[in-house]
Amino acid sequence: MKELSKTAQAVRASTTMAIDSMFKQMKADGIDVIGFGAGEPDFDTPDEIKTAGIAAIERNFTRYTPAAGTVELRQAVCARMKADYGLDYMPSQVVVSSGAKHLVYLALRALVDPGDEVILPAPFWVSYIELIKMVGGIPVVLEATEAEHFKLSPERLAAAITPKTKALMLNNPCNPTGMMYSGEELSAIAKVCADQQVYVISDEIYASLVYDGKPFISFASLSPEVKDLTILINGVSKSYAMTGWRIGYACANNQIAKVMANYVSHSTGSPAAISQKAAAAALTGSQEKVEAMRQAFETRRDYIVERMNRIPGVSCIKPEGAFYVMMNLEKLIGKTIHGITITDDDVFADAFLKHGLVAVVPGSGFGAPHFVRWSYATSMDNIREGLNRLEKFLAE
Repeated sequence: MKELSKTAQAVRASTTMAIDSMFKQMKADGIDVIGFGAGEPDFDTPDEIKTAGIAAIERNFTRYTPAAGTVELRQAVCARMKADYGLDYMPSQVVVSSGAKHLVYLALRALVDPGDEVILPAPFWVSYIELIKMVGGIPVVLEATEAEHFKLSPERLAAAITPKTKALMLNNPCNPTGMMYSGEELSAIAKVCADQQVYVISDEIYASLVYDGKPFISFASLSPEVKDLTILINGVSKSYAMTGWRIGYACANNQIAKVMANYVSHSTGSPAAISQKAAAAALTGSQEKVEAMRQAFETRRDYIVERMNRIPGVSCIKPEGAFYVMMNLEKLIGKTIHGITITDDDVFADAFLKHGLVAVVPGSGFGAPHFVRWSYATSMDNIREGLNRLEKFLAE
């Protein structure tokens, strides 16, 4: 039998999905385990959005749509971009696909030839580094420390650019850290990218989940030149609790959008027609429930951060967006807990799951060793109990 693709064999399974699978199996086995792994809202999709999906089925809106998405949905994306960020896009500059993750892949496909370099700030979402490798790109990982609030400086970025650099991968607010770049910080990064003509894949899927009254600045809104270099990625999964509907969208210049649409037409084809109707309703309807979810997440964030920083041996900084917090394990490295020597974050997460009955995600998969990620996209009761179990686990 001939060997499988070397590129395919080099792709690793998602760390977040692996943890979630373990948690769900334990849950199915009747074990009282609490999961803080998967990154999806615990809220239900709002009723008016579900109604739009049901109506689409009843009206037989169940056939293929244009590969890049329905005109109705692309117009809704344009209207949302204008209302939220002051961005002007035409429907022809919007590509809809089966989730934001697929669009990150399509963006890389549109930009990257084998051997091209893609700058990837760390900590990073686990899929980014694998997606870069999948298209034959070379990830250039630039680590940002907790002291730097996990954010890339323009100086580090400029120093890393070479003639082979094609793009910067920017996730703002960030999964896994929850940190967000200010307008001033973004402008400094944008200047470097514009000067060096480096494309930016700006994943803004958590843009509506920002806290403390801080404004969110879309990277593409910084200037016309920056907008032309930017592929803006977003979707309905986080803002509207629609993860399973699988609708993401990208906004880019005409040339890039056309190339991405061509890839859609020959790979997945259009996303589900029913889901597109529901997504259009989400984007054009009232945004009150988005704000209600945001407020709930902010309350949870405040609790988990305050409580976690009172537990001896661990700490965290306060995230500014998304629904994640990175717990620092530095003080636990080398210590023995439940007879297990904690040598790294993977060992800690395994021990915490087995002996503390709490599932968290090791930071190593995010390029952040000695940290674990907690998702607070779960109930306050679960958050309280999870932290109670953390205290008990560390005390024993």
